[in-house]
Amino acid sequence: MKILADENIPLVKEFFQSLGEVITRPGRTMTSSDTFDVSALLVRSVTNVDEALLKDSEVSFVGTCTIGVDHLDQQWLQDNHINFSSAPGCNANSVVEYVYAALCHLDVNWLDKKFGIIGCGNVGGLLHKRLKLQGVDCYCYDPLLTPEQNEDLTTLEEVLACDIISMHTPLTKTGKYPSFHLINLQELKQLKPDAVLLNCGRGPVINNSDLLRFLTERNDVRVVLDVWEPEPDISLDLLEKVALGSPHIAGYSYDGKLKGTEMIYHAFCSHFQFPANLSITDLVPPLANNQLTVTGDTATWQQVKQLISHVYSIANDDKNLRSLAKNAREGKQDFGTGFDSLRKHYPVRREFQNYEVSHADAKSAEWLSILGFGVKKSGNE
Repeated sequence: MKILADENIPLVKEFFQSLGEVITRPGRTMTSSDTFDVSALLVRSVTNVDEALLKDSEVSFVGTCTIGVDHLDQQWLQDNHINFSSAPGCNANSVVEYVYAALCHLDVNWLDKKFGIIGCGNVGGLLHKRLKLQGVDCYCYDPLLTPEQNEDLTTLEEVLACDIISMHTPLTKTGKYPSFHLINLQELKQLKPDAVLLNCGRGPVINNSDLLRFLTERNDVRVVLDVWEPEPDISLDLLEKVALGSPHIAGYSYDGKLKGTEMIYHAFCSHFQFPANLSITDLVPPLANNQLTVTGDTATWQQVKQLISHVYSIANDDKNLRSLAKNAREGKQDFGTGFDSLRKHYPVRREFQNYEVSHADAKSAEWLSILGFGVKKSGNE
């Protein structure tokens, strides 16, 4: 059989080459001619999978190596008896670590802040869990959950009154609680001075035109955007206004992407009734040079910032996106093409769990452990 895959799916050939002929293409430019004689389609979030792409194909299985499914026309796939699967939760940890890295970059210690979360599914739910372990004062808005599922549920208005608001909603345009343009100018005006707003879910959940207007009028709110409306041709004026910007890579840790590939591999094997004989541990060796040391004479917050920036330099993501915008304004580079290139050639980012920290005092060790780092106990413990 032929398997068509987004070229940005890591280890796609290693996982699938024994099951069929693997053909890779840029996900954003896939067309119906690419899918004509294909049995399975493997994508990420940039590919719209619908009738236009698959109407003349032989595809019986679609796998998206992402947690979101808004790029899939699920009703059309169901009506045409095409099985589809996603990878819920695969990059949740990656996105949570992005939030930590962003706040460290902005020098915002979240322990003593009121922390609001909009959308408490796999990603927001994991962030909420980690924050609660640290005793953070949390407020959550997710109308699809019950108080039994999340004890910190409250109104959107109360979440918007928090010091930090982190958004992790899928994109929906129908149903009782659509998320499309959930945050408009009216909601933005509710943000308090010195608030930090992060969107690591889907770009159109915030009305980007209203956000640009808001940030033009107020400079006392810091905004972190990993997702935009629209992508890849985002507003360069908005990029200039945000405190930190990145090209939709919050979930792009190498570990998160590998989990997505593995989950779709298992779904693929189940659909075609193949034995699933491979796992990530079979294909990826443990991280070498993973030992980190903290400086004992600095405060815990300084140690945390130092370690996180060492493992993941979020400042480089911001720098690269702004450099691309500068080149685009000068006519040296097409921004949309460059945006996708930054994603395609994104450097390997390993999650905190791959590193072991030594010489941390008890307070730092507890904090780092909750964040996901391995912590080596000192000899006298």
